[in-house]
Amino acid sequence: MRYPAFLQKNGTIGFVAPSFGCNIEPYKSGFVNAQRRWQKQGYRLQFGPNCYAGEGVGISNTPQKCGEELTTYYCDQDNDCLISCGGGELMCEILDYVDFENIRKAEPKWYLGYSDNTNFTFLLTTLCDTASVYGPCAAAFGMEPLHSSLNDVMLLLQGRKLIMQGYDCWERESLKDEEHPCEPYNLTETSVIKYFLPDGRTNVESLRVLAGQNTVFVSEENSSAASKLISGVDSEEIVFAGRLLGGCMDCLVTLLGTCYDKVTEFTEKYKKDGIIWFLEACDLNLMEIRRAMWQMKHAGWFENCKGFLIGRPRIGMGVQEFGIDQYQAVCEMLYSYHVPVLMDLDIGHLPPTVPLICGSMAKVVSDKRTYRVEMELL
Repeated sequence: MRYPAFLQKNGTIGFVAPSFGCNIEPYKSGFVNAQRRWQKQGYRLQFGPNCYAGEGVGISNTPQKCGEELTTYYCDQDNDCLISCGGGELMCEILDYVDFENIRKAEPKWYLGYSDNTNFTFLLTTLCDTASVYGPCAAAFGMEPLHSSLNDVMLLLQGRKLIMQGYDCWERESLKDEEHPCEPYNLTETSVIKYFLPDGRTNVESLRVLAGQNTVFVSEENSSAASKLISGVDSEEIVFAGRLLGGCMDCLVTLLGTCYDKVTEFTEKYKKDGIIWFLEACDLNLMEIRRAMWQMKHAGWFENCKGFLIGRPRIGMGVQEFGIDQYQAVCEMLYSYHVPVLMDLDIGHLPPTVPLICGSMAKVVSDKRTYRVEMELL
């Protein structure tokens, strides 16, 4: 695994827009305020030509121009790391214009982004054997005051913090809009983490749910029967380790089965380490999440897995659809692996989000109230 050099004092941060740019509010003003913050901290800034563009469909510009910008600025030695301007809808269309061969040969650098940026953070790791950072895009750094999660991202890019912990509260409804572009997170919800743990059995009961969740699960082996999983909290600490891999499921299932899908080769290469999958969903409803999990499983992506870190789903958080909830949408596809599944974590579209180094070795430790991810560049 290739790991970039960390961002140094007075270094140069580059910005690109392979998905949406910051051409409209509240993103434009948020981005501008973030620039002031970075410049005050002593960083030089470099801007790709699409940062303020809005000519594309679901992305900032044409797929060709977006792909060329991403390749050029990744390979450019005048910036020390890249932060994406934003997420979007159709970043997958730029991939035919991204020169992954040149990127693989270039000196590695940190690339930060999430959501639609999975199309690059994930492929940097699986195609180029290069680590990336799954975390907030540029405009988020313009909020006032800055949430500690954004400070954590900068500390990670600087190499000063590689152990991340979950946060106490999360945002269900954002107050950010065109008139309030720098509004901080609206942290109205208390974080409660769900744990599904193997107990050594080989059927549906091989996973037991803790933290008071009483969901009824249907066995893979016998879909006509249901088992209520054991609930409660014991004193046993949860610990598992592996190499981090993942992103936004909306994007991952789009890549699956294409010429860019080299996941089985990647997981086989790092078989001895094992894989910890981190997954979250943006626009997928519960049925679509369940289909996505089924598809990734049957494509062989989850072979050699050591555990799963699942973020809060933007659409399906706290709802039911056709008699299942967000936990059944995910976990019923994972019984056969007999590994821990931690859910409702700070990953993805319901902030704050824990920055994760895709490709790094990690140890996950939890006392069932909170959790931490200890990342190492091995």
